Order: sequence, then structure tokens, then C-alpha cells
Amino acid sequence: MSSLLPLSFLAPLVLLAVAARASLTPGARPGALTRWAEAAALAALGLTLLGLVQLLMQGPATASIGGGLGLLALRLDALSATMAVLVGFVGWIVLRYSRSYLDGEPREGAFHGLMLATLAAVLVLVQSGSFIVLIAAFLAIGAGLRALLLFYPDRPEARRAAAKFSLVWGFGDASLIVAGLLFWIAYGTTDLAAISAAAAQTGLPATAHVAVALLVLTAALKTAAFPLHGWLTEVMEAPTPVSALLHAGIINSGGFLLIRMAEPMRESPGAMAALVILGGLTALFGAAVMLTQSAVKTGLAWSTISQMGFMLLQCGLGLWTLALLHIVAHSLYKAHAFLGSGNAVKAVTDARRPGPVAAPDLGAVARAFVLALVLYGVVAAGFMAFVAPKSAQALALGAMLIFGVAYLVAQGLADKAPKALTQRTALASLGAALAYFTFQQGAHMLWGAHLPAPQAPGPLEWALIVLALFSFGLIALAQSLFPLWAHHPATAGLRVHLANGLYLNAVLDRLIGGFRTAKSN
Repeated sequence: MSSLLPLSFLAPLVLLAVAARASLTPGARPGALTRWAEAAALAALGLTLLGLVQLLMQGPATASIGGGLGLLALRLDALSATMAVLVGFVGWIVLRYSRSYLDGEPREGAFHGLMLATLAAVLVLVQSGSFIVLIAAFLAIGAGLRALLLFYPDRPEARRAAAKFSLVWGFGDASLIVAGLLFWIAYGTTDLAAISAAAAQTGLPATAHVAVALLVLTAALKTAAFPLHGWLTEVMEAPTPVSALLHAGIINSGGFLLIRMAEPMRESPGAMAALVILGGLTALFGAAVMLTQSAVKTGLAWSTISQMGFMLLQCGLGLWTLALLHIVAHSLYKAHAFLGSGNAVKAVTDARRPGPVAAPDLGAVARAFVLALVLYGVVAAGFMAFVAPKSAQALALGAMLIFGVAYLVAQGLADKAPKALTQRTALASLGAALAYFTFQQGAHMLWGAHLPAPQAPGPLEWALIVLALFSFGLIALAQSLFPLWAHHPATAGLRVHLANGLYLNAVLDRLIGGFRTAKSN
């Protein structure tokens, strides 16, 4: 371990220093403050990059103070360095965007201060080395995001969204606190690395099994998993930069927690099974509702719910490197999607109406699925023969992704489809299979040595794999055949129910006091 303090540990201090300055100038025209805010975010990104360089040159490092339940520790390793650079980069882009987006807005200075403070908390979270630091960071993120949701405090929708977020996020904090106490009872330490090492060597005692179950609950609540997903769809009441900031380590913080605690997690088959079931259900539910949304930002929010569910599914299958790759890729493209949502609306408005769509029949859909799976099988066999063997979980995950590509292939095999479309869709299936295994191999090269490998599946794991394949395949088949039953009277009613998220969010509204949320001070 290097004696030189990792520079990435200093990044939150830079952000907090400017955030403190912003709290003194909360007015509409804070002058140079917005430039200072962007400069602080850029400096934080630079420090995280320097921390990555230190990791590559000197190896992992830990800075700690105290001991026992009060252990304060930060850790630099492959996972924390990856997440810190990701958070630093997305945070800088969002702060840069906010300069023009909030220009002249009342309380513009306060907004930048809150953004910087929340970003600093996320950087502490992803570099945490002990439970007390992890919990404190989660609490700070919750407080910062709630204040950002209430940036327009006179909006009833914003107050309701903040109340709902605080409730769900707070329950997640409570479960994490109890999990930390149980891990301390089980292993006599709150050091995250020490807990992981002990779990890998000695397994899980009874108290640790309960702690792992609470980690699953925490991750589900933090990632807006089904059925308590409603708060995320209402975050759209906040300014657009807040929606983008969510993808800088906030909405995917539950996934980070699971990956950080991968060793204890994999020792609990029940917890892994729960992640597969809950993640798969959330992914399918979010994707179905997303297709019915007309508002761009709301559709993006439902897409995030689906993607977070898929990430939980990856964790449940033990594909930790792919889950981390998913976090990085999703954070980058979804933050960009939110920041560019205005341009997307304009582009759709200016676009010409499309021509007639080739609707595939049942035969075309069947041929599409067979073709997509055959191409996937050929690519998988080639990679396994000439590159590296693949686990059953990784092969199953790839098949689920190929089911989605089969929908495109079905369009190309429709009777009225032009030959060029048929060729392009077949190439899309081949390209998706090649990309999946290429990125998977790249993720293994980057993080495989630092994260556990998937375990050999037992009867329970095989049953879950088959269930997941069947569920994703059935949904993809229904989507491919949608033009054949889209005009059935029952479809209109189903669309209305899906557009309202099967009313689960309304149930949560009633539980927290309906739509009469008290005005915040």
C-alpha cells in the first residue's frame, strides 16, 4: 500500500469548498460563481484521473482513521477508481450544462451549491472503505437530492416527489445501517474489504445472512426497483440537470453497493435468486411501460427503471464485471439523453412522417428468432473456441439481449420488407452478438481480476436462468407480434393501464397521504 494519499480522495473537498461559497451567494446572478462551480467540477475530474494513475502505478490504497464501529476509511481500487472517474466526468458535464440552463434563474447560486455538495457526497460514496462512511454518504446524497427536488418549492408535484423520494431513500438508509451493524456483529469489523475477505474465507454466519438480505433491500430501494419505483418518474419535476445528475452514481448506487459487497452476496444463494427475480421483473415492467409514454423525459425515466432492473439481474447472475460495465455505459448515454432531450423533441417534430411499416406475421417472427439465435450461437462458439470460455450465466444474458435484436430482424423478414432491410437487420443481429462478447471480454480484462467470477450454477440457478430466458423471450415475441393485435379492443385498455404503471405509484401516493403533500418550508 502506497504511503502517498490518493489524490482522488481530495476531489470532494474541492467541490465542498465552492459549494460553501455558493451558499453565501444564493441569488439570481451570482457572477463568477457559476464559472467557479464548473471549474471545481473539472478539478474534481482531474483529481479522479490522477487517482486512477496512482492506482495503475502504485496499486490499491486505503486511508483510515479510528476503528470498530467508528472506522472512517476511504479506499482506492479498480472499482472505486472507475466509479470516481465516471462520477467526475458526468458531474463536470452536468455542471457545465447548468451554467446556461439556470442562467438568470432565482436561487441560481443555491442550485450550483447543492449540485456540487451532492456530487461531493457521491464521490465519497464510491470511494468509501467502511460502513460508517458509506452510510454517511448515502444520507448526504439523500439530503442533497431532496433539496434539489424542492428547487421549485411552490410546485405541488415537486413536493410530492421529494416526499416520496425521502420515504423510499430513507428506508434504504435504515436497512443499510442495520446491515452494517449485523456485519460488525458477524465479523467484528466495518471495513468493507475485510468483510469481503472474511466472507470469502469462512462463509456467512446467520447474522451475516440477514445483513446480505438487507443489502438486497437497500439496493432495490436505491435503484427504484419494482414496486417502489414511482419516485424516479416524478424526479422530472426538478430541473433537467438534476435528472442527468441522477446518473452520476445516484440511481445506480445500489448496483455499486452490490458490486462492492460481491463476496458476501455470492455466498447467499437466496439473495442472488431474489436479485434475479426482482431485477428481471423490474426490467420487463419498466420496458413495457416505457413504450406507452409520450413525454420524452418520462419515457427516459421508465427506461432507467428498466435498465436498473437489468443491472440487478446481472448482479444476481454473478456477472459483476458486466454489471459494472452496464453502470458505466448507462450513466454516460442516459445523462446525455436527458441533457439532449430538448433537441430530441425538436428533431422528432421536424422529422417527416415515416412510410408504411412492414408488419411481420407469425412465420416471419419465428424465422427471425431462429436466425438471431443461430447467429448468436455461432459467434458464441467462436469466442469460446478462440478467445475464452464463457459461463452459463453470461451466455444466457447474451441470449436475452439477442431476443431484442430478433424484433428488428423480424421487420426485415416481413413479406413486404425490401431486400436491403432484410440484409441490414441480419447484420444488426450479427453485430450485436459480436459487440456483446467483445465488450464482455473487455470488461473482464479491466475488472475481472478484482471481482469474483460467476459460480457454477446449481439447480436453483439453472431454474432461474430458464425462467429469465423464457420471460424475456415471451416479451420479445409479444412485441414482435404487436402489429397483429394492436387494433384489438383489449389492447387499448392494456395500453392505458401500462401508461399509468399499473397504478402502483397511485397506491404509494395514498400511503404517504395522497396528493395533499404539505408545502415545504
